[in-house]
Amino acid sequence: MDAVMLDVESFRPAECQDLVTGCRELKVPVLAVIPADSLEEYDPAMNPDEFILTPMQKEELLARIKQAIYRVSGPSGGQLLKVGDLSIDLERYDVMMAGRRVSLTYKEFQLLVMLASNPGRVYSRDVLLSQVWGYDYLGGTRTVDVHVRRLRSKIEDPDHSFIETIWNVGYRFKSTV
Repeated sequence: MDAVMLDVESFRPAECQDLVTGCRELKVPVLAVIPADSLEEYDPAMNPDEFILTPMQKEELLARIKQAIYRVSGPSGGQLLKVGDLSIDLERYDVMMAGRRVSLTYKEFQLLVMLASNPGRVYSRDVLLSQVWGYDYLGGTRTVDVHVRRLRSKIEDPDHSFIETIWNVGYRFKSTV
């Protein structure tokens, strides 16, 4: 079940609150459907994830449902990379490590996504420089080393090691952590 649409006129307020509470435990959003002429009877204590005034256009209804589902369950699986305790939200440019938020620069984030998207694949410094910084970047390949060092200091600790150095070649993201 992705979402629950609740016709508030069909239930008593206490029943609505019980339903909302149960859905929250299951991480299922509740959209309260309220006729526009009954808005004054709406009980804010019900606290749904979204409320919808009827009548409403189909397109707006679908957009509100999608938004409520996204707020409760987060991005779809294609937008989230997860490796062990490391979680990378591609849409929000957000990185979590063992439950704590990690602050990365844009280049560090791009570098992490490139490596983590293809675990086990070895990337040369030249390829990383070309893909992350762009083909016309005038700096040297040591820029990659500096960014990898900074990235490691932010996402790795004695219990977690993600990026492996392949001497005289480049780097790879470990396929098993």
